[in-house]
Amino acid sequence: MSDIRIATAEDQILLDKEAKYCSYGDTVHYIEPPRIFSRCEGSYVWDTEDQAYLDLQMWYSAVNFGYANPRLNNALKQQIDTLPQIASQYLHKGKIELSEMIAVDAKKKFGLDGRVHFNVGGSQSIEDSLKVVRNATNGKSLMFAFEGGYHGRTLGASSITSSYRYRRRYGHFGERAQFIPFPYHFRGPKGMTKEEYGSHCVQQFARLFETEYNGVWDPKVGQSEYAAFYVEPIQGTGGYVIPPMNFYRELKHVLDQHGILMVSDEIQMGFYRTGKLWSIEHFDVQPDVIVFGKALTNGLNPLGGIWAREELINPKIFPPGSTHSTFASNPLGTAVGLEMFKMTNEVDYGAMVMAKGKFFLEGLQDLQKRFPIIGDVDGLGLALRCEICGPDGFTPDKATLDYMVEEGMKGDMVVDGQKLGLILDVGGYYKNVITLAPSLEISYPEIELGLKLLEQLLVRATDR
Repeated sequence: MSDIRIATAEDQILLDKEAKYCSYGDTVHYIEPPRIFSRCEGSYVWDTEDQAYLDLQMWYSAVNFGYANPRLNNALKQQIDTLPQIASQYLHKGKIELSEMIAVDAKKKFGLDGRVHFNVGGSQSIEDSLKVVRNATNGKSLMFAFEGGYHGRTLGASSITSSYRYRRRYGHFGERAQFIPFPYHFRGPKGMTKEEYGSHCVQQFARLFETEYNGVWDPKVGQSEYAAFYVEPIQGTGGYVIPPMNFYRELKHVLDQHGILMVSDEIQMGFYRTGKLWSIEHFDVQPDVIVFGKALTNGLNPLGGIWAREELINPKIFPPGSTHSTFASNPLGTAVGLEMFKMTNEVDYGAMVMAKGKFFLEGLQDLQKRFPIIGDVDGLGLALRCEICGPDGFTPDKATLDYMVEEGMKGDMVVDGQKLGLILDVGGYYKNVITLAPSLEISYPEIELGLKLLEQLLVRATDR
């Protein structure tokens, strides 16, 4: 095991400049000194010393199709040479065709007509969705969201994000959210199956509507002031918590009874991360709004958007200019998004991702058997979780996971003679969960390599 890594002289000059000139508000340094990276390809990134790191988080799931994916990169290059820019008030082919692809797919899967609206990223698209649901519900500004839910850090998005750290100084602007417990079975009441716990959580939510004294329902007029329930079908920053398959179907039944919309936030789990285009597809429900971003352009361009039911977003109810961004539906982003859809239509990404995810999960389950500090593992497709705990296998152990992250970033592990680092992402309510979001293009040998590197980190953590 190496000592604390020292920045090179060249890196230190840059870090000194960062300390003086850069806002710290737009980043978090999880290790000291932070790494400075110089190139990337596939599942790997290289630092300025040309040390390779296997990346198992892929830019928070923004790079689903691998760093520097040649096909998607070429789509961007070709668009640069034809129509790289155009004001969003004007039309171009890419916007129309990408909207069609998303809307036709939703019609096929959910049986609902709808329209697509673009913006420059996930949080901004959440903001647009808030406008849509408020407008469609006569200005209702109260929302439901989940404990552990994350929807972004712009003002409106942070107001429906359950982390008080993100809302404390900024997130009480306009919208208000009531946070509802998520069926986090590993930390739920003992004695219930996962499905029973899911039903229990729905029943507890439904109680809010039993009488006027439960807090959210006026039975005399049959109305609630809540416009929508914002859900991440699989929690992202909350720790890749996967609910039981019965949960959303039962929850949607309660929402429909009381005229409350369901908004599915697919920003982190969309575009085949879970083996389907949208993670909500696993749960046999019809969402009213879908919000997307990140992997739409494989991280090459800041583009996100929403799909909403026709009744919510048609021009009569949501007229031109309701919301707008200079760079929304820009031709570079839509060109990459179109190519991504063409690429995923040519190969059965669903089957491929589910098979790789099963293989990866089996490897995590094997590690769990051998290392008591792994309290829980779970996964759906290539969205996987590994919860690090104390010796009892249950008490959250953030310090140990922080240690593992730092050790992974030293770049000094050796597998089959190759010196490597390992990039992990940290999530969970207690910041003790490894949230694994590898490239969907990751090879089986690379999955095995990732498991070997994880094993080395677990050994270091256990022996320290």
